[in-house]
Amino acid sequence: MNSRSSKKNKFLTFAYLAPTAIILLVFMIIPIIYTLYLSFFDWNLIAPTKDFVGLENYISIFTDPVNQKVLLNTVFYIVLLLVLNFLIPYFISIVVKFFIGKMQSSYKIIFFIPSLFSLVVGAMLFSWIMNPVSGPIAFFMRQLGVSLPNWTNSGAMAIVVLCLMTNWKVFGYNFVLLLTGLGSVPQNIIDATKMDSIPKWRMIWDIVLPLNKSIAFYVLILTIVQGLQYVFTPISVITQGGPYYGSSNVLYHTYLNAFVLYKTGNASALAVITFLIFLVLLYLEIKFVEGRADRYE
Repeated sequence: MNSRSSKKNKFLTFAYLAPTAIILLVFMIIPIIYTLYLSFFDWNLIAPTKDFVGLENYISIFTDPVNQKVLLNTVFYIVLLLVLNFLIPYFISIVVKFFIGKMQSSYKIIFFIPSLFSLVVGAMLFSWIMNPVSGPIAFFMRQLGVSLPNWTNSGAMAIVVLCLMTNWKVFGYNFVLLLTGLGSVPQNIIDATKMDSIPKWRMIWDIVLPLNKSIAFYVLILTIVQGLQYVFTPISVITQGGPYYGSSNVLYHTYLNAFVLYKTGNASALAVITFLIFLVLLYLEIKFVEGRADRYE
């Protein structure tokens, strides 16, 4: 009976896991392998034959001027996103937790509400507000005798505005996570610092931030991954990567090469490199966040 029961349990386990395994295989594993395969070919997605080019697509990513510009834009995006969606919400969460103290739930709700709205709607709204001709900001600036520059014609300004559009979508979620993490610091440690008359900022720097390192690192990784994903929408809706790839990033450039310019090999190489970068970020998250959490259990 035990042998039959064991075989039955194994069969049920495989039966329950099979649908998920099939979905992962069809929609993730096979596409990843096929993308890696395509990255070694020159193909326009239409021709019946593919020309093998070896590592040429990977080399062009770092040697082609357009690809170099897109990579620099991506680094610029990451730096701005970390400032807007990690450093600023972290600073505000510290102020709310240790200097305001009251109405923390209200702050969570207020900051989190914008993240519930569609990013497409937000992009169109920001586009109207920041319109250099007919937008409300341009109208008020004209009253002051100042004209709003046409930010869509400047790559750097376009990146800043696009990051601001993404900011309201990510800011609240990160703020809630960071504020919750600060709340997990043992209260008896904070009370001990008060009894020893240790200044608040020193207590925060020497005690709170090191204890909150795991959740902070998790939010930092999340900001990079989600920020680059979310910024794809305003790029697609408003600038389409222009002017002359000045506001494009790696994710949008991959889409552009694959489905607009039909440079499938180059797009596949970009996708593979992006996938490897995300794998490294995932490894760091597992090592420094989940590994640390396991040690505390």
